[in-house]
Amino acid sequence: MTFETLGLSPALLRALSDTNYTVPTPIQAQAIPLALAGHDLLGGAQTGTGKTAAFGLPLLQRLAKETPPKGPRKPRALILVPTRELAVQVGESLKAYGRHLRLHVATIFGGAGMQPQIENLRRGVDILVACPGRLLDHMEQGHAKLDAVEILVLDEADRMLDMGFLPAMKRVLARVPKDRQTLLFSATFEPRIKALALEFMRDPKQVQVAAQNTIAETITHRVHPVDAAGKRDLLVEILARRHTERVLVFGKTKHGCNRLAEQLEQAGLPAVAIHGNKSQAQRQKALIAFKAGKARILVATDVAARGLDIPDLPLVINHDLPMVAEDYIHRIGRTGRNGATGEALSLVAPEEGGLLRQIQRMLKADIVIDTVEGFAPSRPIDLNAPIPKNGGGQRQGQRTQARAPGKPAHRAHGKPQARGPQAHAGPKQHRGGAKPSGARRGARA
Repeated sequence: MTFETLGLSPALLRALSDTNYTVPTPIQAQAIPLALAGHDLLGGAQTGTGKTAAFGLPLLQRLAKETPPKGPRKPRALILVPTRELAVQVGESLKAYGRHLRLHVATIFGGAGMQPQIENLRRGVDILVACPGRLLDHMEQGHAKLDAVEILVLDEADRMLDMGFLPAMKRVLARVPKDRQTLLFSATFEPRIKALALEFMRDPKQVQVAAQNTIAETITHRVHPVDAAGKRDLLVEILARRHTERVLVFGKTKHGCNRLAEQLEQAGLPAVAIHGNKSQAQRQKALIAFKAGKARILVATDVAARGLDIPDLPLVINHDLPMVAEDYIHRIGRTGRNGATGEALSLVAPEEGGLLRQIQRMLKADIVIDTVEGFAPSRPIDLNAPIPKNGGGQRQGQRTQARAPGKPAHRAHGKPQARGPQAHAGPKQHRGGAKPSGARRGARA
């Protein structure tokens, strides 16, 4: 199958040809014909499967074919996304796919000035990519008019729900015409996603690609048991020994990631940190330094690392195990891609045994436990250890005082033509790119 056989217009095919992409991914092959036919669509696809093009290409084709209403140009397509990075990435991809079309794409998200976004909206927008919180800000101030929206896309709907955006999403959806096409993409079709679909969609077609929690067989999983107090020293030992490799290290909290990056720097290991408290400019600067090799180690929280596209990443280290076993899949999915070998190392304290047991059950396999000489823990890992109350099977976004953190994230802030029609995703978002409306203080990212 090729993109030509999917019924795409010559202008879109030319844009795809410009980037040497001719073979659609499974989600694109299934979703594009249905979307072109005008159906509402429930798309089940992990990030990294090409879902941005799956909704972006038919969306662009429909808008280019139809004559826009007379008067000021208002958004005819609205794409809601959970994070600022994802907004940027989706916007860039749409501009790349639509480079031969006369359509204006704009992105709005928190963490950036309001005025440039206001001016962009005033000049006229055909396609608006937005984070819910910042979009509400513009709606409340009268800058964003949604009464002309013909196509609504909810991208990474599960992540938006995890991050507490449901009230904001419902407020936005109440302002969008009911006579529209709705495309919803999610990594899972759990009950709350189906409930959302029943409420806001009309007889949606459903497509699902890739088994959930799919793990590349080329990834080696290994656990190094160590007391919590010895984790940093063991991490330094590992990184010093593997000095030629770029490494992504996952921490649990924003403060912890900052401190860990500083400690690695003090140990002579160039490191940068990204998390929800970093501005967009700070995150981009850190990613550029990491990709350019100026910083060999990137320390990140789950939500801040979501959506990163880091080619040729051989090693992912879990300094702290995730509270939710599914997030282990999202973390390690950044290595071992496209047939390459990869390694997932986890530093596990004895009291984290319950979290390790969750991961083993999900993998349906034991993980090799390898004690590093000089770092043996004071007691064995207790696989029957209780799981922390705020981690017991829930996503961080479902905790009482924390929102947070879903096939693996596979994106980066960069030129979309370098990747072609692949999916995009990103980190945690507060209001409209910063904190979800109503989020409580003390939330972790």
